[in-house]
Formats: sequence, structure tokens, C-alpha cells
Amino acid sequence: MAAGHSLEYHLDRRSGVSAYMQIVQQTEQALRLGLLAPGDRLPTAREVVESLAINPNTVLKAYRELEHSGLVEGRRGLGTFVRRTLGGAPADSPLRTELAAWTAEARTSGLEREDVAALFTSVLDQQFPKGEAG
Repeated sequence: MAAGHSLEYHLDRRSGVSAYMQIVQQTEQALRLGLLAPGDRLPTAREVVESLAINPNTVLKAYRELEHSGLVEGRRGLGTFVRRTLGGAPADSPLRTELAAWTAEARTSGLEREDVAALFTSVLDQQFPKGEAG
């Protein structure tokens, strides 16, 4: 078994993104950042239901989608385990440190979260045009 990284989900009920999709996205992000490794167990559906106060079917739908993507696998009676990671942007990357400093500067200059997200997205779209293999 892996070192036992754990993941705690958080829902933003005002985001307009469905709860199940937020769970999928947060899991994928943790896989991209290396916060979860192959062999790590995701929280049980019951644990997620209790911590987020959501319908069990929502959690099961998210886990099924992650399983369909080949990222996790369910083991009957044991839980859901990470099969593979995504990307190569570890949480301790120097780029993350630079981005955190830039974000802090943007906040200090008076930008709101949505302003920063819009600015970042516009630069991201410029650097990684849609339709281009990335």
C-alpha cells in the first residue's frame, strides 16, 4: 500500500458546477499535483456523504466516472483506489511557488478571485490554444 495520502473534498454550492463534477475535478487535480499516488484509497462514499451532506448517488456517480477514466478502481469491500496519476505538476514545484507569489501580489493589488481567474484563463488560452495537443 502507498504512503497513504488522503483527500478531503470541498463543495462550492454557488459555483454552478454539479457536486459530482466537483468531486471528479478535485480528484483529478490531486492526481495532477501528486497529492494522490497509485495505491492510495479515496475516502469511502459514506465518508464523503457525511462530510459534505450530499446524496450517496452523487459520490458513486463521481467515482464511477473516475473509474471509467481508468484513474481509480473499486475493490469490493475495500474501497476505491488510485490506479494512475495525471500530469507532471507536483505540489512542490518551483512554478507553484512563483504562481503563489504572483497570486498574492494580484490580491494585494485589489484583484478579486474572479479577476485573477479571468486573467489566468486568458493567458492560459493564449499559451495553450484550444485544439492544440497539449
